[in-house]
Amino acid sequence: MTANISASQVKELRERTGAGMMECKKALTASNGDMERAIEELRKAGITKAGKKAGRIAAEGAIVMIDGGKQAVMAEVNSETDFVARDANFTSFVKAVAETALHSQEQDVSKFSALPLQGHGSKTVEEVRQELVSKVGENVQVRRIILSNPSAGSVGTYLHGSRIGVIVELDTDNKDLARDIAMHIAASKPIVVSPENVPQDIVAKEKEIYMAQAATSGKPAEIIEKMVLGRLKKYLDEVSLTGQPFVKDPDVTVGSLLNKHRAKVLSFHRFEVGEGIEKVTEDFKEAVMSQVQGS
Repeated sequence: MTANISASQVKELRERTGAGMMECKKALTASNGDMERAIEELRKAGITKAGKKAGRIAAEGAIVMIDGGKQAVMAEVNSETDFVARDANFTSFVKAVAETALHSQEQDVSKFSALPLQGHGSKTVEEVRQELVSKVGENVQVRRIILSNPSAGSVGTYLHGSRIGVIVELDTDNKDLARDIAMHIAASKPIVVSPENVPQDIVAKEKEIYMAQAATSGKPAEIIEKMVLGRLKKYLDEVSLTGQPFVKDPDVTVGSLLNKHRAKVLSFHRFEVGEGIEKVTEDFKEAVMSQVQGS
């Protein structure tokens, strides 16, 4: 230790920032023992490190949910590895992100990043994110946020571990039904509420494929048309919520269940960690060898 920097100062700085011992010692030395200036120095270093990691693919992470009764919020925060996704610093950040979103009602991630993060004083979401990147050594990104409509009759939520989350809005006051529908969506992955919600370009493409397949059957045109319509109906039922067999009772469709309760699904949102993100697979042996050769 230098004469001016004590072990207790280094310990305090490490506890407050999560940075390494040598980094803390250097920052305290550069700031002549001023704790707040040392934290600022580490934050500056963290921003540099975060910038270097920003281009790295973050396809792991967690889905976080807060069900506030009349309104719910769901967010996805990504990390590079599942190991970091279980880190206490990461999970604390994820929880604060959800609390901030519910409090601020902001769903636009770029605008959200400039807001103060709940529980962190005046520090913004982006500032805390950069500090977290420096602490855990991985790229961390707030990917998406969704808030339910507070005017919905009832809101149902379901969180499967921290990997899959669903929010469902019903036009009636039936919280239990809404949760059951949310569980069903988590398992069955519908893309729309009802068959008529499937985009027409997708319908046309599927019909074209079925027509081409049926044309080789040698059957009359009118029979082919019926075959295609039957297959198209089956496809539309499979991808729409109301057409799917209910997971808790496959003998009834979700549409029939909703009709029984005189309820209608206004909308639903399903998040799954990393969906749509192209993951990079790396050969472990090659990665180690490249590190050895580069050292």
